[in-house]
Amino acid sequence: MQDKIGKRIRTFREKQDLTLEAMAERTGLGIDFLKAVEEEGMYPSLGPLLKIARALGVRLGTFLDDQVSRDPLVVRLDERQEELTMHGGDHAAAFRYFPLGQGKSDRHMEPFFIEILPESGKDKSLSSHEGEEFILVKSGQLSVTYGREETILEAGDSIYYNSIVPHNVSAAGDEKCEIYAVLYFPE
Repeated sequence: MQDKIGKRIRTFREKQDLTLEAMAERTGLGIDFLKAVEEEGMYPSLGPLLKIARALGVRLGTFLDDQVSRDPLVVRLDERQEELTMHGGDHAAAFRYFPLGQGKSDRHMEPFFIEILPESGKDKSLSSHEGEEFILVKSGQLSVTYGREETILEAGDSIYYNSIVPHNVSAAGDEKCEIYAVLYFPE
């Protein structure tokens, strides 16, 4: 999936006759970072990926979709597939994403089932982007830093916040945390 996302980004950029330099200006991201995404299959976190989508004038889900639109969309547990893995600062896997909206191309929200590995707690850097996030903890403990406040959530707890405020989500402790997350990005 990571390789496919980079190829799609490059295709959209080239269709608009944008150079990597122009893309870097539009996104505020470095040229080396953008090259790594497009050519080396590096998967950025949601903040930078949203900046890329905005710079190209597309929805975030555009990079995940396979041009199929189903309504209503049903995703059975045994059909759920991991589509991407995000790595932490030490390049260890930290998040495993299972998209739940893939196949509904006219969606306005991005629903995910996410496995957050203990390694995620090593990087507490904050990110922000337009929109809102809703998270429901299925298992384990989740650490959510929102601005300067840290909250620990347990199974059954939920949180809903404006994602323009700098935030960080990671597993709390030494065990994996599983969550359902719905992200909304305004057009």
